[in-house]
Amino acid sequence: MLELRGVSASYGAVEALRDVSVHVDRGEIVALIGANGAGKSTLLMTICGAPRPRAGTITFEGRPITALPTHEVARLGIAQSPEGRRIFPRMSVRENLLMGAQQFAHDPAPDLERAFALFPRLKEREAQRGGTLSGGEQQMLAIARALMSRPKLLLLDEPSLGLAPLIVRGIFDAIRRLNREEGLTVLLVEQNANQALRLASRGYVLVNGRITMEDTGAALLARPEVREAYLGG
Repeated sequence: MLELRGVSASYGAVEALRDVSVHVDRGEIVALIGANGAGKSTLLMTICGAPRPRAGTITFEGRPITALPTHEVARLGIAQSPEGRRIFPRMSVRENLLMGAQQFAHDPAPDLERAFALFPRLKEREAQRGGTLSGGEQQMLAIARALMSRPKLLLLDEPSLGLAPLIVRGIFDAIRRLNREEGLTVLLVEQNANQALRLASRGYVLVNGRITMEDTGAALLARPEVREAYLGG
């Protein structure tokens, strides 16, 4: 479904990605793990068109998207739940969700029902301003808002960041349900390597902008170098 070949990307003189090749097959959950600053979020943003790759190609469902602007990438069926959630704090939960469907010509009512079924807490707080939600509720809202566009591929950037373990389990259970019950394809960026690799079909390790390992999630979890670097031994 998605393929990056030899992708490099920079912020000014700082090279954030170096000759990165990654693929995501339809129906997979693929995890991208690495330390803070390794380039994980940059990889997701590069897929979405900002920054543009300095070298390499990106294709989605066989179509080149390397040079497309972000809004056209979204219309092809790629949605992102960004790091830091970036919800609209003064808008209600319902208004935030409707913003996720704004560019798309479909009735949002079924998507609202789906969001509330996936995250019942959002239904309870439907009229509440986004900025007054807890961190876990804001993360649920960010994911649900991304789903309002009915994406084929969901990009998740650090969904567990700053959340309590119980909330993290609920978020990851929801991702698992979306994949198993709806066949949603997911590319997951996470510092919580244990949770991510247990969830993922396959995983990549990114170090200083380069892919250093690729394997199944279970195989990466079993590697001593992964356990020492990302799982505390």
